[in-house]
Amino acid sequence: MSDATLVSVEISDPAPGRLDKALARDVPVEANLSRSRLARLIAEGAVTRRGVAVTDQKARVVAGEVYDIAVAAAVDLETGPEDIPLDVVFEDAALIVVNKPAGMVVHPAPGSPSGTLVNALLHHCAGSLSGIGGAKRPGIVHRIDKDTSGLLVVAKSDAAHHGLAKQFEKHSVTRHYRALAYGMPDAADPRLRGMAGVDFEAANILRVNANLARHKADRQRQAVVKNAGRHAITRARVVEGFGTPPAVSVLDCWLETGRTHQIRVHMAYCGHALIGDPVYGGKRKLARTALSEAAIAAIGAFPRQALHAASLGFVHPVSGDALQFEADLPADLAGLVAALSR
Repeated sequence: MSDATLVSVEISDPAPGRLDKALARDVPVEANLSRSRLARLIAEGAVTRRGVAVTDQKARVVAGEVYDIAVAAAVDLETGPEDIPLDVVFEDAALIVVNKPAGMVVHPAPGSPSGTLVNALLHHCAGSLSGIGGAKRPGIVHRIDKDTSGLLVVAKSDAAHHGLAKQFEKHSVTRHYRALAYGMPDAADPRLRGMAGVDFEAANILRVNANLARHKADRQRQAVVKNAGRHAITRARVVEGFGTPPAVSVLDCWLETGRTHQIRVHMAYCGHALIGDPVYGGKRKLARTALSEAAIAAIGAFPRQALHAASLGFVHPVSGDALQFEADLPADLAGLVAALSR
């Protein structure tokens, strides 16, 4: 490891009962080493005391002992940087918040090897990525679908990645989405009142508590399931309705959990699929008297699911500051709302 950086850690008093906990507590912040990364370094023999490798994460430690950690230089990924414009909402040494446009895939995959958010971030953050798990890459802690627009936070260091991932795991991150759906959820609707996993909270807030799993017939889709799958809870509040009775509504949706396609599946399950959703909604026929001819034409022509990640709140994983970000509706969604309003 001739190209490795040596990080020295002195165990402070009181000493935790085991090595991995002690290093995670006492390692310098600027080293950007998460507990999971430290555990891998211990297992790899990169942690030494008096020149002797210590490979047991549970090894007992004593206050005043000094451990040396050989941290190899972060390696470049095969995924290449691409000069793709980004709408950066916030950025510092630890993380970056971007407003992703609809049509952009977050992470390279067999069907989308380039043109992704990761490719764009590798170019934008060139020289400022300290390494996630030993690689020079942005730390993706959550995703939104290709054709969903809106806010994403991405880690630039291992420590930030670990801190953000813990918040998402604990469901302490606040995420609100703007959605345009068919119909309007209403506590007075007996159909909804009788659906399993669906109820209403105060102020007419729809709450959907329904597990999600891969669809049995189509592995690219998610489906509501009973006694299986992953726990998922979505809440939705009506912001505005259009038509008499409302044929379309603007919803404020927020997640207690964050599962693949969660809002799209839950709203379709309730009978209020999102406009333009090619997987869970499709194009519905609206009565000619439900809305204006122009509004119905705009709905029929909308090319993607009408969903936007409008709000994102979390605690900065390094500074501890509470951060809150908002992103206005993109032009296509704003145009659809304007057409409905007219």
